[in-house]
Amino acid sequence: MVPVSKIILIGSPNSGKSLLFNRLTGLSQKVANFPGITVDVGSGKLQALPDKTLIDFPGTYSLQAISAEEEVAVDYFERALEDPDVEQVLCVIDATRLEKSLLFTLQVIRDCERNSKKITVLANMMDVLENHDLTLDVEGMSAALYTRVIPISARSGKGIDEVISELSATACQVREPRAHLVDTPDAILRGEAHKLAHRFGPEGDVLIRTQNRLDNFFLHSLTGGVSFFLIMYLLFQSIFTWAAPVMDAVEGSLAWMADALVPLLGNQVVKDFTSDALFSGIGAFLVFVPQIFVLTFVIGLLEDSGYMARAALICHKPLRLFGLTGKSFIPMLSGVACAIPAIYAARAIDSPRKRVLTYIAIPLMPCSARLPVYTLLIAAFIPAQTALGGLVGLQGLAMFGIYFFGMMTGLLVTGLISRTSEDHHNDLPFVLELPPYRLPGLKPIVRNAWNRSKHFVTKAGKIIFTVTVVIWLLGYFPNYGADLGQSWLGHLGHFIEPVFSPLGLDWRYGVAIFTSFAAREVFVGTLGTIFGIEGADENMVPLVEYIQGSDLALGSGLALLVFFAISLQCVSTLAILAKESASRSLTLKMFVGYFLLAYTAAVVVYQVTGLLVG
Repeated sequence: MVPVSKIILIGSPNSGKSLLFNRLTGLSQKVANFPGITVDVGSGKLQALPDKTLIDFPGTYSLQAISAEEEVAVDYFERALEDPDVEQVLCVIDATRLEKSLLFTLQVIRDCERNSKKITVLANMMDVLENHDLTLDVEGMSAALYTRVIPISARSGKGIDEVISELSATACQVREPRAHLVDTPDAILRGEAHKLAHRFGPEGDVLIRTQNRLDNFFLHSLTGGVSFFLIMYLLFQSIFTWAAPVMDAVEGSLAWMADALVPLLGNQVVKDFTSDALFSGIGAFLVFVPQIFVLTFVIGLLEDSGYMARAALICHKPLRLFGLTGKSFIPMLSGVACAIPAIYAARAIDSPRKRVLTYIAIPLMPCSARLPVYTLLIAAFIPAQTALGGLVGLQGLAMFGIYFFGMMTGLLVTGLISRTSEDHHNDLPFVLELPPYRLPGLKPIVRNAWNRSKHFVTKAGKIIFTVTVVIWLLGYFPNYGADLGQSWLGHLGHFIEPVFSPLGLDWRYGVAIFTSFAAREVFVGTLGTIFGIEGADENMVPLVEYIQGSDLALGSGLALLVFFAISLQCVSTLAILAKESASRSLTLKMFVGYFLLAYTAAVVVYQVTGLLVG
């Protein structure tokens, strides 16, 4: 068996490493997730050299790790250097920020010398230097490092052929690196990096002046705030408007497939299972995929452009009052659309503690799945009265109030936890690099968005589908769907009725709450089915009129609003949370904790409303 030839690709964040990886592999990579820590390692065969596999390591600023992610990345890199199949190391540096890149590069060279691994330094961003009439002394730096330095531009493709030639020659002649840094401590390497950057790097501060001019606009107290809200508004709108046509297409395609397939089936049980469990179960999670793709894509654009770091800086001061970080803002904002892509977006938070706090806050953001529930309950219990010529309405104020209530509850919960947890004095400080402004590279962004979407379908989809099928079985048997009240699910509703009776709710609402665990919006359709109203999830008017004509009290309606604003009634969110946090314990605690908090708050609202209105 021919041994696999491996090449390591390593570099600092924002060095253009991902774009180079995609150029060399042609996107033919796979992504592995380390258990316990959110760190991705990409691998793919080189297009020009299919017998060689390129391994793309996470970007790190130093081989002296300060965060959990860097610890895993550094540990894996050091173990990879001991792998006899590793043929060479490619270290990518940012030629526009030479001193910062060189410290890390010197550490990598030192470790490669200790393990007798050949290393080649790739000086990226040469197109940026050329555009500003700046130069880099590549030959001088190569001689000083005792390592070959190849000038490249991952964006334009300049120097890529030379990199391929270097990798081709490695198999024929592996040169032993000179051991000139083996015993050199990091303190001396830091000084050496400063000297090398000053001696061989580009002269002048053109790049710094350009960045400062843009920062003066984007970080200004007035223009920075306006641009921030405009950009966040566009981000928020994109999740809905860009993804909506694809989401409609997914729903329409599944409905078409169901209409075409179900009539061909003979057995009625098989027909019902295929229609209500299979297609409805698949649609319950596939409909979220376009939102995940669009959100990941837009956030990737903001990250690669350099603006995301500025947004985190703007939001840090107000959010730290609640134990969060400026980097928590984008995930929390994304949670207003859907908690699933929001949890993925939390990967950008380097502090493990603050990432967990962000996980805790995200489920309380008023996601779009809650909207049908809010719409139904507000329409049923809040009068459609308006003022100021229709500009202000009670129902609109109620919708704003429940949204605001959910957001503030999330912030207050994280603030309380952050102040009572034992490790709040040992957390990492808020350290943020402001990368240069650049035009984003679309290929790696699309690749990352595709991987996130695929990961959701292959991992979380299994759990979501399983729960959907279980709920269908409980509601269908033993009377084959003839009467939901007499099904196993109906019996379960009668069993849990005492739990919800303190809210003035009977077994029917208990069943609807239980089924909403598959997806919150299922609450509306379940009530419609129980009350014998067809298509209630598409046309709520008959269901609203039915609820208004029933004896359900105002306090019960308000209690339901509060309950759904707080409770974690979403198997999709729980599945992704367990995967991303690598902690079933945290997921279970959040599910139970938010249920108890939601239930307690709902009981209080019911009792207080009863005292006020009688």
